[in-house]
Amino acid sequence: MPPAPRAPADSTRFVLLHTSHPGNVGAAARAMKVMGFADLVLVRPRFADVLVQEETVAMASGAADILVRARVVQTLEQALVGIDHACATAMTPRDFGPPTLAPRDHFARLAPLAGAGRQRVALVFGGERFGMANADVWRCHACLSIPTHPGYGSLNLAQAVQLIGYDWRQALGGFDLPASGPAPAQPATMDAVTGALEHWQRVLTQIGFLDPAVPKRLLPRLQQLLNRAALSADEIHILRGIANAVDHALKPELRPQADANLRQ
Repeated sequence: MPPAPRAPADSTRFVLLHTSHPGNVGAAARAMKVMGFADLVLVRPRFADVLVQEETVAMASGAADILVRARVVQTLEQALVGIDHACATAMTPRDFGPPTLAPRDHFARLAPLAGAGRQRVALVFGGERFGMANADVWRCHACLSIPTHPGYGSLNLAQAVQLIGYDWRQALGGFDLPASGPAPAQPATMDAVTGALEHWQRVLTQIGFLDPAVPKRLLPRLQQLLNRAALSADEIHILRGIANAVDHALKPELRPQADANLRQ
């Protein structure tokens, strides 16, 4: 029997440069896991033990497995080993270097190869204090800039990881939403709608709202209203129950029959 095929390796690597705050590392790991990514590399973080610090683990909130597998290296060159395409993230365009692009536009071009496992992509994020150095940006193939309000474009590191991770996951096909909520209601049949309309016609005539001699377009308009509402069978029962209640109030002698109708 031939061996079972191996699952494809994670085609995306998140690289964090010179991180200062342990909480951001943990929050970034959480953001990655939410979007289904797991390959995290840190380049010369401020604290050598950042992956096991209490604040890091607390902010990871269930993504401790990503921290356990994460690696710490000394240079961006080491972090990009095995990568085919690297994307820097920088809010300020450089005069020289790779083109600055909106993430979604660039991801649409990258996704077909990466999704097929034929291209490994690195998403590189600068440190909290100084962002990415020019030399690090120049090493990358593209520079991603998240569109923000022109008056304030400062993003927290973990927030940037979440936003970029979401756009990249969507470009790769996204996730299907789980089925939730009640089952769809049974739609009312056309004859049930017609029956409700006839019932309301009788009631509206009784209360003087509809003059059978001069009906104008009231009934066709009610018909269109019911059609647009796309009522369920239960909702038709409610409307007919209201009509029965009106009959009940107008004709005391019909109360026993109206009560029987409501119980049907």
